[in-house]
Amino acid sequence: MDTMSTEYTNSLNIAVLTVSDTRSLDTDKSGDYLVSAALEANHKVVARDLVKDDVYVLRAIISKWIADPEVQTVLVTGGTGFSGRDSTPEALSVLFDKNIDGFGELFRQISFEEIGTSTIQSRALAGFANKTLLFCLPGSTGACKTAWTKILKEQLDSEHKPCNFVHHL
Repeated sequence: MDTMSTEYTNSLNIAVLTVSDTRSLDTDKSGDYLVSAALEANHKVVARDLVKDDVYVLRAIISKWIADPEVQTVLVTGGTGFSGRDSTPEALSVLFDKNIDGFGELFRQISFEEIGTSTIQSRALAGFANKTLLFCLPGSTGACKTAWTKILKEQLDSEHKPCNFVHHL
């Protein structure tokens, strides 16, 4: 057995953040979906929160999580559109040590099959910060399902070949 397969576990510690001016934890279907999907994939959800769309509040909570060695991956839903208060990309991209350009590109490619040209209004993005993965998804539950089932589930699985993100954590 190679050392890589014994060194990594198939379970990650995930934090979920919803960015919304209109939802509460009680009405947050997108955050609920991401929590359920992560748990179903045998990951551990170590934190969950919901914040208003405010650049500095977003940066504060994400900075706390990326400084926490227990948090390996952060899933953010909401604030990626073009409305006046959508500011997730501006808030979080400055925290990235490295961008994962292919995530946003692939997400929009897959979304095109589902929603057509409306996908160009998605500013989904991802990056690494302090060896923590950050994925910023649109706020719709459908978009969260697309991202999870068609990208994230495999890329957060240490057994997915030929490569996955787990060995970078």
